[in-house]
Amino acid sequence: MLTVVPVAVPRWDRATAGAGMRCAPVAGLAVGLASAALGGLLLMAGSGALLAAVASAAVPAALTRGLHLDGLADTADGLGSGGSAESALRIMKQSDIGPFGVLTLVFVLLAQVAALAGLYGRSWAEGAVAAALSATTARLVLTLAARPGVPPARPGGLGAAVAGTVSAHRGLGTAAVTAVLAAAAGALFGAAGSARCALAVVLACVAARLLRQHCVRRLGGVTGDVFGALAETAATTVLVVLTLGP
Repeated sequence: MLTVVPVAVPRWDRATAGAGMRCAPVAGLAVGLASAALGGLLLMAGSGALLAAVASAAVPAALTRGLHLDGLADTADGLGSGGSAESALRIMKQSDIGPFGVLTLVFVLLAQVAALAGLYGRSWAEGAVAAALSATTARLVLTLAARPGVPPARPGGLGAAVAGTVSAHRGLGTAAVTAVLAAAAGALFGAAGSARCALAVVLACVAARLLRQHCVRRLGGVTGDVFGALAETAATTVLVVLTLGP
C-alpha cells in the first residue's frame, strides 16, 4: 500500500489497514534513506548536486510506482474542474491527466528537485537528511489523515478502507515522535538546523491538513488520490522549508 516492496498480508480488513497507516512513517523513512543513498552515491561519483537531486526525487516515485504523484495530479484535476463533488470525483477516476494535473506535477517536481539541489549543494548530509525527512513526513500525514472525523468521499476504495482506522492519540503521538526525531537529525547542523527540521515537519502537517480540509469540503471526504496529494504536498513543504535560512 505504501511501497512496491512485497509484504505478505494474510488478510485485508480495516484492522490491517489501520496497522499499515500507523506504520506509514516507517515505510517513508525506508524510502527516504534509499533516496539519500542514491543521491550520495552520485555525489561521490562527481555527478554534481543537480543530478543527485533528480535521482533523489525519482526514488520515491519509483518505489511507489508513481502512485502518490498520480494521486496529486488527479486531485488537482478534480479540484480545478469547478464542477460539483460528483463531477470532480468522476474526473479523478479517469485514467488521463488534464491540464491542472500536468501543471501541478511540473511545478511540484521542479520545487522538489530545486530544493534538493540547493541542499546537496551545501553538503551531502543536508541533502540526505532532507530526503529522509521529506519521505517520512509524506507518510506521516497519511497516518494523520486516517484519524476519526475524516470521512471517505466514496463508499469504496482506499479512502473508505483507512478512514478512521488510526485513533487521534496514536496519530498525534506519531507526529510528536517524528518531530522529535527530526529535531535530533537536524542537530547535526546545530541548534538552528534542529529547529528548522522540527518546524519543517510541523509546517508540512499544517499544509497537508489545510489541503485535506479543503478536499473534505469540496469532495465530501478523502480518496486514495487525495492521500497521494497529501503525501506530495507534505514532502514538498519539508524540502522548501529546509532550504530557508542560512
